[in-house]
Amino acid sequence: GRDLAIDIPSMPGVQRLSTDLLAKAAKEAYSLGIPVIALFPAVDPSLKTDDGREASNPDNIICKAIKAIKDAVPEMGVLCDVALDPFTIHGQDGILEKNYVVNDRTIDALVAQALNQVNAGCDIIAPSDMMDGRIAAVRDALENEDHTETSIMAYSAKYSSGFYGPFRDAVG
Repeated sequence: GRDLAIDIPSMPGVQRLSTDLLAKAAKEAYSLGIPVIALFPAVDPSLKTDDGREASNPDNIICKAIKAIKDAVPEMGVLCDVALDPFTIHGQDGILEKNYVVNDRTIDALVAQALNQVNAGCDIIAPSDMMDGRIAAVRDALENEDHTETSIMAYSAKYSSGFYGPFRDAVG
């Protein structure tokens, strides 16, 4: 949508923003000396699937948000979460088979998601899933695609913070 600011009940004063408002917020943040914005998508439920394939769509909401920020403030750093939970109908970070999260198929999907975000202009990716071997796989893919300057940030602090519950509320 456009011109949308939706309150997040568990985080008073924080809102989900449509990409046009996000671009304005990025300009304001940069003018205040904030060098990086972290993005988390609120995905339309009709786009959620068992395998979270929307995460690798180059025209998804997160890629549109990255492009809006970079068009408004090219110098602004963009950090993106790499996990399938906002894109899956079951809310898991991974792909499920027989109610079990399958590691290798999930890693393939996470690599595709990371490359998709970086190709859209993301500067820092932050895998927040729990798949074994995903950091090495993502780094190898970034290197192979000449994204050698893209940083990978650890998310270990998120899980023990007071923001984890509100984050789940923010992404729906």
